[in-house]
Amino acid sequence: LAAQQLHCVPSNITTRIKQLESELGTVLFTRSGRGLRISPAGKVFVNYTEQILALIDQAKRAVQPQAVPAGKLRIGAIESCATGRLPPLLAEFHQRYPQVTLELVTGQWQQLIDDVQHHRLDGALIAGDRDQPKLNKNSLYDEPLIMIASPTLAPLVSLGDVHQHTVFMWPPGCPYRAALESWLAAHRLEVNCVDYESWGSIIGCVSEGAGLALVPEGLLQHFGASGHLTVYRFAELKPIRNQFFWHSETGNHSARDAFTALLAEHFEPLPVD
Repeated sequence: LAAQQLHCVPSNITTRIKQLESELGTVLFTRSGRGLRISPAGKVFVNYTEQILALIDQAKRAVQPQAVPAGKLRIGAIESCATGRLPPLLAEFHQRYPQVTLELVTGQWQQLIDDVQHHRLDGALIAGDRDQPKLNKNSLYDEPLIMIASPTLAPLVSLGDVHQHTVFMWPPGCPYRAALESWLAAHRLEVNCVDYESWGSIIGCVSEGAGLALVPEGLLQHFGASGHLTVYRFAELKPIRNQFFWHSETGNHSARDAFTALLAEHFEPLPVD
């Protein structure tokens, strides 16, 4: 893969790694059969190289200011935001700034935060109110949580009734799942959970009467499924704050600043608690 990305033969990559290790006086990779695994020293070195590359990008932006945002913009988002709330904003951003190449990736919030901290992403939208070292943030909106079910299932009188049903949820690490699990643990209730890493599959199974699901309201609106599902809103399930994070040390970034401004237009950022 590295040889393909650098457009050279694997032997050249091996030679360059050995030369670099010789120059640094340490092993960057450990050999395991025909494969390579990054060493502890290699991980430290990668961290510094990522910072160096980010500084190079910052230097280019600093000496070549542009009136119109342009270049590459790498944005991450949790799947529910990327599917539910973000598409209209992305469409408008492309129309306003055609010279910007926006790359969108999805993932769990922990990975997205790590990618921003190590300059692999220019910013990320995640759920959950939290502070992170070296990152700035804007609070965008509070996402209501709703429980959905097929009309064929017996009505839920209270949130405690969920323990009588199978509950389809995003895998562990999802802040929406954590909200329900926290309430269940506090009330010493257990549910049969089925983990699907696909909101479409989760909503589809609920539509077929297979169980319940806890979903962010904005996501359900995207799938247009609310018309044939029963929607429950329980006061015990508080809205989850969604935020946009970016690195505090990246300096000027016209494309990211334009994206941040558009987020503010769409969501009217919430005050910091």
